[in-house]
Amino acid sequence: MHRGNARPRFSRGGPHGSRMGDGEKAKDFKKSIKRIILYTKKYLPFIVIALLFSTIATVLRVINPAYLSQITDLISEGLKTGIDLVAINKIGVFLVVIYLVVVILNVSQSMIMVSVNQNVAKKFRNDLSNKINVLPLKYFDNNSYGDILSRISNDVDTVSQVLAQSLSTLLVAAMMFFGTLIIMFATNWIMALSAIFSAFIGFSLIVLITSKSQKFFIRQQELLGEINGNIEENYSGQLIVKISNAIDSTKEEFDKLNKDLYNAAWKGQFAAGIMMPIMGFIGNLSYVVVCIIGAILVINGNIGFGTIIAFMVYIRMFTQPLAQFAQVVANMQSAVAAGERIFEFLDEPELEDESHIKQVLTNVKGDIEFENLKFSYEEGKPIIKDFSAKIKAGQKVAIVGPTGAGKTTLVNLLMRFYEINGGNIKIDGVPISDLSRDNVQSMFGMVLQDTWLFEGTIRENIVFNTQNVSDDEIERVCKLVGLHHFVKTLPKGLETVLDVNTSLSSGQKQLITIARAMIENAPMLILDEATSSIDTRSEILIQKAMDNLTKGRTSFVIAHRLSTIKNADLILVLKDGDIIQSGTHESLLKEGGFYAELYNSQFEKVS
Repeated sequence: MHRGNARPRFSRGGPHGSRMGDGEKAKDFKKSIKRIILYTKKYLPFIVIALLFSTIATVLRVINPAYLSQITDLISEGLKTGIDLVAINKIGVFLVVIYLVVVILNVSQSMIMVSVNQNVAKKFRNDLSNKINVLPLKYFDNNSYGDILSRISNDVDTVSQVLAQSLSTLLVAAMMFFGTLIIMFATNWIMALSAIFSAFIGFSLIVLITSKSQKFFIRQQELLGEINGNIEENYSGQLIVKISNAIDSTKEEFDKLNKDLYNAAWKGQFAAGIMMPIMGFIGNLSYVVVCIIGAILVINGNIGFGTIIAFMVYIRMFTQPLAQFAQVVANMQSAVAAGERIFEFLDEPELEDESHIKQVLTNVKGDIEFENLKFSYEEGKPIIKDFSAKIKAGQKVAIVGPTGAGKTTLVNLLMRFYEINGGNIKIDGVPISDLSRDNVQSMFGMVLQDTWLFEGTIRENIVFNTQNVSDDEIERVCKLVGLHHFVKTLPKGLETVLDVNTSLSSGQKQLITIARAMIENAPMLILDEATSSIDTRSEILIQKAMDNLTKGRTSFVIAHRLSTIKNADLILVLKDGDIIQSGTHESLLKEGGFYAELYNSQFEKVS
């Protein structure tokens, strides 16, 4: 759970996802359906069992009207000669037994399908979770967190719910439809054709409505992701919104998204809602047609009155699956729209496979060399043009420069969060491209400007993924970073749970993340504005702790407050992606130039 001071990842009008207008062609319905069905392949044996239960139940239901016809004929004949109650009772008991068996079979197949659907949903969530771990950082820089979370939660839930409601319904409806169709033709082909003709009219209307309404369901899911992204941004940036008096503008943006979602959902649900009334009308029309045709056939002596009664039941059994098909199609449109967003995420390009990389760098000294480094986020817009530098093991290196100079980008390349476009980076003489990302990233401890805490105890947040950490070591680190006194004031100390009800200052959150980096004890360190949220008194204490921490370790410090990096062994001054100056604090001040201007500007007083 993210508990840090997360900043909004997007400016207004940023990439919240594709926007599809009403006139844009809907995506491939059949292809998405096939991909969703493929997720059920593993559970095919269970689906077959459910299908078998459904088939047996359908056969039993289909033969019921024949016995009702017999009862009707017995009563009709009995009005003249006397009613045979014994025969009627036998048939009645037999029908009751059949109805009970049908209920048991339907409940069993429903339970099987619910289990299948939940397993499919679990597989979706597992695949999405695994996908997140192999996506490049660039994807998260270009997509809102809210939209990503919407795909994992809302879209998966939509697909799961529709599958739970639709697959079992579809199985029963299909068996009922074909079973009733066969028995109707076996009973009387003329009345069967009359019923089919009426139903065909309704089915044609449903196909037409479906083809026109799919785009509204797609748009609905997209807008749901956009609204989640909008809420996530405004929630995490609530302080900035209020300070900037931007409540009205953000509300206006949300209202627009909400209105668009309302329109798309209304149109989609309206199209889905009229399908059942249409099929209800077609069913009633079929009753009328069957009654008229049946009456003619009875008058001509072709059928008995019981056949008409049976066909009245058959019509209901025949049109009911069609109505269910209509409802399933309407629901499936939501599932397909959600599925397309899920598959769009799963189809995103992944990090390059590194299973072929066998070299592992251990016992890291910390010598790092940048050779003619080149990098750009977008083609034609270089961020780092020709960066070269050699860092000796154990040196404390400060990287300074104006915003956009490439400081954080340099660290991202060093950690292999992004791949370089040209040049090379070497650790202890080994190009990082010859090492796995896990190997490279395990060499570094990081403290970022944005704190990240999860719901758990303070101890768990400090230890995080580090194994076999003693209480003495945790206490030592807490004292080094100035966290010990704060922890002692808490009723449960290190066992205090950090959750939504826990109020921590920005400085306290940062202290915990710094303690986490110390516990990790990596051979190299990256401190990206690590003390920016700390008050001056705490900063002095932390600076001393950092000095002890960085001894014997290669460390990179990105800082805007140049007073914090006076004791750095090497200061690299970046501007427009190039090193324009390098040296110690004293030598750079004597040299003058850009660094001296930056340093002195921080102490100038406005007259």
